[in-house]
Amino acid sequence: MILTGNAIQEKKDKDIIIEPFDPSQLNPNSYNLRLHDELIIYTESELDMKKPNPTDKIHIPKEGFLLEPRRLYLGRTVEYTETHNLVPMLEGRSSIGRLGMSVHITAGFGDLGFCGYWTLEIYVLHPMRIYPYVQICQIFYHTIEGKAVAYQSSKYQNNKGIQPSLLFQEL
Repeated sequence: MILTGNAIQEKKDKDIIIEPFDPSQLNPNSYNLRLHDELIIYTESELDMKKPNPTDKIHIPKEGFLLEPRRLYLGRTVEYTETHNLVPMLEGRSSIGRLGMSVHITAGFGDLGFCGYWTLEIYVLHPMRIYPYVQICQIFYHTIEGKAVAYQSSKYQNNKGIQPSLLFQEL
């Protein structure tokens, strides 16, 4: 089952933490999250799963920043979230998708107990100008069945910003 907007509001500050929370971003069955003003890009054309890959940071000015097709940009949400006793999921907003932007390639599924900022895997089909603090994606929540076991990863839990891949820690 997916929580309604009313249920999200009722569970706010209990099983759902969203900071900052703005009621105008609440939808009938989701909550809109905003794009922070920073991105990172990988600086090498060939990436290696077994090592940390170098990155550069990009600041998105208020005048916007032009994204290029065929390039991965990692961003993050403005909002810090915590989810307890529910499974959070992230999807791009339909208005964003209709412009040819994807906000996650594969990582839209959150873990029970995740605490932190969501790293966005941004990819565009056409050159696109983006702006900081735009409502770019939406978080929604599934109920669970069975005993809850909270997310324990040391890789991404309690992150403080954009997280490049840390897969090398597993290999």
